[in-house]
Amino acid sequence: MNKAKLKTYAPQARKDFIAAVTARAQRLGLLESNGQFVVAPADMAGDLVIIAGQSWPAKISHQRDKLTARINQEGFHQTLEAVAYTWFNRFAALRYMEIHDYLNHGYRVLSSREGGLPEILTHATELAQNGELPSLNAQKVKVLKLAGNQDGELYRLTLIAQCNALSSAIPFLFERIDDETELLLPDNLLLTDSVVAKLVAAIPEEDWSQVEIIGWLYQFYISEKKDQVIGKVVKSEDIPAATQLFTPNWIVQYLVQNSVGRLWLMANPASTLKSQWTYYIEPAEQTPEVQVQLDALIQSRINQDSPLPQGEGPGERGGSTLNPETITVLDPACGSGHILVEAYEVLKAIYLERGYQSRSIPRLILEKNLFGLDIDDRAAQLAGFALLMKARADDRRLFDNPPKLNVQALQDSKGLDANELAQVLSGYASLTRPTIASLLDTFVHAKTFGSLIQIPPNLNAQLSMMEANLKLAIQNGNLLAQPAAFNLLPLVRQALILGMQFDAVVANPPYMGGKGMNAALKEYAKLTFPDSKSDLFAMFIERGFEWCKPSGFNSMVTMQSWMFLSSFEGMREKLLADRTIITMAHLGARAFSEISGEVVQTTAFVLQGQHFSGYKPVFFRLVDGQEEQKETTLRTGKNRLEAMIQDDFGKIPGQPLVYWLSKQLVSSFSNKKISDVGDTRVGCQTSDNNRFLRLWHEVNYDKFQADCPNRDIAAKSNKKWFPYNKGGSARKWFGNLEYVINWENDGKDVFDFARGLYGSPTRIVKNGDYYFRESITWSKVSSGVPSFRYQPNGAVFDVAGASLFFKSSP
Repeated sequence: MNKAKLKTYAPQARKDFIAAVTARAQRLGLLESNGQFVVAPADMAGDLVIIAGQSWPAKISHQRDKLTARINQEGFHQTLEAVAYTWFNRFAALRYMEIHDYLNHGYRVLSSREGGLPEILTHATELAQNGELPSLNAQKVKVLKLAGNQDGELYRLTLIAQCNALSSAIPFLFERIDDETELLLPDNLLLTDSVVAKLVAAIPEEDWSQVEIIGWLYQFYISEKKDQVIGKVVKSEDIPAATQLFTPNWIVQYLVQNSVGRLWLMANPASTLKSQWTYYIEPAEQTPEVQVQLDALIQSRINQDSPLPQGEGPGERGGSTLNPETITVLDPACGSGHILVEAYEVLKAIYLERGYQSRSIPRLILEKNLFGLDIDDRAAQLAGFALLMKARADDRRLFDNPPKLNVQALQDSKGLDANELAQVLSGYASLTRPTIASLLDTFVHAKTFGSLIQIPPNLNAQLSMMEANLKLAIQNGNLLAQPAAFNLLPLVRQALILGMQFDAVVANPPYMGGKGMNAALKEYAKLTFPDSKSDLFAMFIERGFEWCKPSGFNSMVTMQSWMFLSSFEGMREKLLADRTIITMAHLGARAFSEISGEVVQTTAFVLQGQHFSGYKPVFFRLVDGQEEQKETTLRTGKNRLEAMIQDDFGKIPGQPLVYWLSKQLVSSFSNKKISDVGDTRVGCQTSDNNRFLRLWHEVNYDKFQADCPNRDIAAKSNKKWFPYNKGGSARKWFGNLEYVINWENDGKDVFDFARGLYGSPTRIVKNGDYYFRESITWSKVSSGVPSFRYQPNGAVFDVAGASLFFKSSP
């Protein structure tokens, strides 16, 4: 796949689609002028409506009214951008399907294998007469064909008919088009510079061979918007663009194979599947005591499964081992579905090994095993589409009876009134006002908090009954109950997923520090995730364990900062005490494809929800090299480290995940610590070295004092210049005594200067009580190993170095 071409094409495509949709809106008398939304008058004339001097079919008036209402609610640019995105997704989906010959009639919709006009246009009469595109009116096609100059209009009708024909199989992407989306289908699609022609020409057909292309298109399509919002306080509607990052395939396989795959292998030690899983990591050899804990855990998971009825596969497959149909996988920030697609592959292999018939597997995986959530409607559309295409490759009759997917875009409850809904649904058990109010309150900020939302236990217990009653209301309810039920059902279904527990939670969660969070998100983080509030990804790690079954795995790729920084110390302490690191690939920088332009420092890991005392994880140190080198190192098993017992991290102050330390160095933390010997401090920063510092041979020796033991004596000495420990190059065990500082009158000039700059001198003049005391010093920053030097009494020290001040004489 030529990602460079995708990266060039997709951002420009976004501009082209928005421009085409905007031009269409302007033709319909809808435009923005000087920041104001302007609607041109529409005059009815029989079965036509006249807008800006142009005649349109009368039905346009109703569609335009709906579009106008949406723009008034969401804003002009946001509405048109959303519609442009929808059409981009649809055209990308049609392109993928036509190349793979997944369209029932066998003709291409956007192109022709022989060149020239799209095949579906050439065969429009045939498709209308045969009923293969049911909403395409054969008489209308005949009239447009006879006109001889109406190919553009005919193609428009044929495209809409094709989208409608796909609405039953892929309703989340191809909703039946009779609304504002149809109204804003771009014009002039047969021109050589149209959005359709550019899509066909820009991406070689061979690049459409893998459904992974959908994810790359998604990332690159929103990349320019990401650049616009990154580094700012992000609005809720911009969170997807600010946080989305497509995960390289090898990292996804590592996460899935070592969570979903590992669960299967734990239950089936004789399985041969690990030979198929390139990135499966053999666990380190554990002690018998640890192995007993592992065996007990997997046996408890097996015991949860009830035997399946006779039928598919071996009759004895239920009860003796894991039932594949009960293995559940959640991606709580699924984006375009890349992780779910790889999970499909692992689950497919499991089903086949268990003896299931091939034709039954795709539907079972989509309906029983895979679950995905995202705050971006368009991303969820693409995730569902990617899964359907994966399944369609294995079952050519899948669209005859489309499966029910468990992939949802989280929806806000704003605009819904609990009193009104409860009143019109009062005849249905469980749909009471308190329950409905609890549901609405839970999802007020769904587009902001996303999958971090926690479902109240009392509400969670009611959800299944609520779903059943809402379905009854839709089927049998009156004209008021039906729309109310339609509004509530998506909220109930997303709550059901959020309230479930899974065998594996696998994700590349969003990255966003506190500076980017809006007020609502920052407050929610503070209240709900106090140990991980510093970044969204850390909150997702904590939330992931709440989704895990007791035997479940929490498998993610995140920024590496939680491994080391003091702001995550509380989170680390709980994680190391309550969970188990099974394997971790410490990726460092440049793990994500260079073509994506991302340079984040990352780590990929698989965590088990229980703590196994004495467990030895397997770590891979992959911090050097580019993405290809990291992938090769992981695949070949190099840089594997497995000597560290997880419990030993607790011996290290702050419990950083310094997995590369030797046993000897780790054990040294159990001995006397530096803090037992003395205090480590940094010191004075002048903010103007040229003003306050000199080399020792530049000053009047009569004004110089070299051996003052403390500040009081220095202040009373009437001297101006005193030794200044300024770090310097590596030198053992003594030396670098080159600079002196103006510390006359106890540093009055330094304090006054700092006060003038910052208002408070202690911002830069730090730890004054330690000045002039003897110490061991070293440079804070060095490209090599630390170089420690003895500093006798008499010096001020600066922040370029650090010093250890003895509690008693060394």
